[in-house]
Amino acid sequence: MKAQIKPRIDLQNRTKLETVIPLRTPFIINIDPSDKCNFRCKFCPTGDNELMKKTQGRGHGNMNFELYKKVIDDLGEFGDKIKVIRLYKDGEPLLNPYFAEMVQYAKKSGYCNRVDTTTNASLLNRELSLNIIDAGLDRINISVEGMNELQYADFSQYKIDFQKFVDNIRFFYEHRKQCEMIIKINGDILTEMEKQQFYNIFGDITDGIFIESIMDCWPMFEQKKVMINETRGIYGNEIKEVLVCPYVFYCLYINSDGSYSLCFLDWSRKMILGNAKTLSPKQVWNGTELKEYQKMFLRGERLSHPICKNCGQLKQGQPDNIDTFANSLLTNFET
Repeated sequence: MKAQIKPRIDLQNRTKLETVIPLRTPFIINIDPSDKCNFRCKFCPTGDNELMKKTQGRGHGNMNFELYKKVIDDLGEFGDKIKVIRLYKDGEPLLNPYFAEMVQYAKKSGYCNRVDTTTNASLLNRELSLNIIDAGLDRINISVEGMNELQYADFSQYKIDFQKFVDNIRFFYEHRKQCEMIIKINGDILTEMEKQQFYNIFGDITDGIFIESIMDCWPMFEQKKVMINETRGIYGNEIKEVLVCPYVFYCLYINSDGSYSLCFLDWSRKMILGNAKTLSPKQVWNGTELKEYQKMFLRGERLSHPICKNCGQLKQGQPDNIDTFANSLLTNFET
């Protein structure tokens, strides 16, 4: 197998947040090309059509390209480069017909080091692959939701030609240029034989490969249709709850309608900070509301927050633990 076994996030070479925050420029800005998805995955609120119809602020669809260009242009206010512009949040990015143009515009802006995305790759035909590669995408994370048509139909309610799906991924890999590819799958629905099959099929047509676990990460969304893995975290990490959310200190999130969310798990749009139509990313990043939210964590008050208290991400998927530095970091924020 050519691919390295590694998760879609780097758990080894991470910046020690306690040495750099508060940041004057976020490391990562998530921009959602679309808040809709063509899959209906059991574990994901976006896949629940009835729930989305009832959720205010959802179902917007694709981000307007002119609004997207404004967001990218406004990043120039920071002065420092964004480490990563991540074209992904709630929906399937490739549903946006301007996805390749979005990649290209971000790359040509000079305001970021890298552009990446996460996709189910069901729409990844040869023409689109070449357009995305030529646009300069630096990394693509591909989520595989089964090892055959029946598993896709059951888990994602999607009819897929599995062999064509594999062939399209192989085509992207063979033409990827500088673009790194990571392929991952939920291993909790697989037998041991199917896990080996996963490695056999994809191990030579990707740079990185990983078997993840299901976790209950979305606050206010009850997982009824899947079993949560209580023995290992999503990346095979130890299950251990932290009080201080690390993400809010280095990431900023922009939904497909231009609204800013405090959290990448804000599927229900309960944590909105304004809209990119009237506020630049720098204004939101330096705004009082975000700063107070950050300080709430440093004061150890997460478990009293109506939404954040139920976050499974900080138990099963947290990449950083800065709890022991909370008091000193709070002093940094208040001076």
